[in-house]
Amino acid sequence: MTADTLRRSPLGHLAAVFAEHSTPAEHSIAGERGARLREVPFLAQLDVQLEPHGPAARRIASALGAPLPTEPNSVAEAGDLRVLWLGPEEWLVTGPDGSAAATAVLLGAALRDGPGSVVDVSANRTTLELSGRCAREVLEKGCALDLHPRVFAPGACAQTLLAGVNVILHQVDAEPTYRLLVRGSFARYVSDWLLDAMEEYRHAPLTP
Repeated sequence: MTADTLRRSPLGHLAAVFAEHSTPAEHSIAGERGARLREVPFLAQLDVQLEPHGPAARRIASALGAPLPTEPNSVAEAGDLRVLWLGPEEWLVTGPDGSAAATAVLLGAALRDGPGSVVDVSANRTTLELSGRCAREVLEKGCALDLHPRVFAPGACAQTLLAGVNVILHQVDAEPTYRLLVRGSFARYVSDWLLDAMEEYRHAPLTP
């Protein structure tokens, strides 16, 4: 038995519940009122802190093949990695399951002995993915951010509160699809809140 076989995501036991409460993409209602929820477990997550315009930042940009984003709340893509701006000198690099160790080595080698840090925080959060035509309306029930596409579009991210819980919110595409990175200890609460907020979109609207 290996460490991988012993891994348990905070919400792995709820996969069937998420499927039951989500509107299938092909459902006749989905084009108008669809919302779907799933967990994306075990994403690689590395916290990077350094001076954004110094030599270390340039070396890391070269190693990634993409510059660190300096525009607030923006995201850069580097192959299968995404680099989320968290602050003037802080980023979160996310990637597929199993990529954390190699990415940490890559970024650590680029940092060298310069001022800054690269820390694997993959175990700190899990990821919920909310998608469908009504995903924005679901989030707006508990998030004070303006999520209108004019303001918050694909490639945007923000640290915010959802139902009183700190999350990192990242819009992945225009469907819209959002990823919510949430601490494991709050994951069940946030998923329960989202399922409740999604409930009205499982049904056709009432007609007079």
